[in-house]
Amino acid sequence: MPAEVRRVVSIVPSLTEAVAASAPGLLVGATDWCTHPADLDVPRIKGTKNPDVDAIIALTPDLVLANQEENRLPDLDALRAAGAPVYVTDVRTLDGEHGAFDSLARMLAACGLDEPDWLRKARDAWAALPEPAQRRRAVTPIWRKPWMALGRDTFAGAVLARLGVDNVLADDPERYPRFNPDALPDHDLVVLPDEPYLFTADDGPEAFPGVPPALVSGRLLTWYGPSLAEAAHELPGVLAAAR
Repeated sequence: MPAEVRRVVSIVPSLTEAVAASAPGLLVGATDWCTHPADLDVPRIKGTKNPDVDAIIALTPDLVLANQEENRLPDLDALRAAGAPVYVTDVRTLDGEHGAFDSLARMLAACGLDEPDWLRKARDAWAALPEPAQRRRAVTPIWRKPWMALGRDTFAGAVLARLGVDNVLADDPERYPRFNPDALPDHDLVVLPDEPYLFTADDGPEAFPGVPPALVSGRLLTWYGPSLAEAAHELPGVLAAAR
């Protein structure tokens, strides 16, 4: 790790938002998909799956922020081979070794930053949530044509579980399995985020007749960063309303 970090390139939207909310002057590059904060004005280096390695190196970053799931190992290897230190996060839960709170704190510390106020508020918001009075069983699609959903060991699945929603595909060997809507285990809820696929009231619920849909913000469900506190306040109500 560099002794001092003054220039950061982030190739993960949620990590971009985390740094921007903590020390915006550090960011010198971000992906085309880094939409938060809305006024972020830094050079763009293409996407999470196809970052422009040469453009990143030209920005002379002290540190490149990446994620084990969102970024491809060949791209990270290419960045390292070109001399860029790469910090890779692995976020799969809210708490614990792979928990969002501690992972974000470690990442920001690697950038030379103390734990920010927004992260403390996010911890407190989730800690304050009561244990769910009852549990529900849900499928959470992330794509259609082909249909794909949350499977095992995902951050979004951990968020839903903390809110009393158990994933009926959690035992699938794949983290994001393909599935047939007509051949699912018993479930009483379908959670439809607006990213990566933009599910809407007219595009998605019709494939699950008789099952109440919860249309949720993909950012609140899948991003780990400043959106965590907002997610703790908003997601419980959205899920409870789906009856």
